[in-house]
Amino acid sequence: MKGPSDRVRAGSRRRAVTKERTGRAARSHPARKRALYSRDLGINLGFRRETEFFKWFLACLLFGKPIQQEVAKRAYLEFVREGLVTPDALLKAGWDRLVEVLDRGHYVRFDFSTATKLLEISRALKTRYGSLTALFKQSNSAADLVRRLQEFRGIGPTTTRIFLRDVKSIWRLGPDAPSR
Repeated sequence: MKGPSDRVRAGSRRRAVTKERTGRAARSHPARKRALYSRDLGINLGFRRETEFFKWFLACLLFGKPIQQEVAKRAYLEFVREGLVTPDALLKAGWDRLVEVLDRGHYVRFDFSTATKLLEISRALKTRYGSLTALFKQSNSAADLVRRLQEFRGIGPTTTRIFLRDVKSIWRLGPDAPSR
């Protein structure tokens, strides 16, 4: 019968063989990153203020790209530091400044496309609804809200899911709103 020490030795042998073959040590259990929530970024959706909703929306736009979570967080914090946390502020800043802020946050892989997307979405949000609060109020159901969010160019299921995960409880959207 094998005991706990035999399992430890077997694991050590596997790591040693892997390191020998690849030059890197194998992890027995890859680290899973914990999902970030609005509160982790200092955003309080419980206030039910447009500024807090847009901050979370902006963060979700950054987190929705296939980029490291820490990079997206760093970029979001750069936007906060610069005061670029409203549609008007983003539009006034313009594309060049948004690219600079994204680059300072190390969001360089998608800096050009993200700057363009942020400007287009800010402009469309103001034109179609005026605000996120108005978008919420005009939505008849969670499914309708999902549809409206995904009508914005560049917002897909991932960004929508991240955004609604935190907003769902505040706006009592019901069980059909995506949360995972």
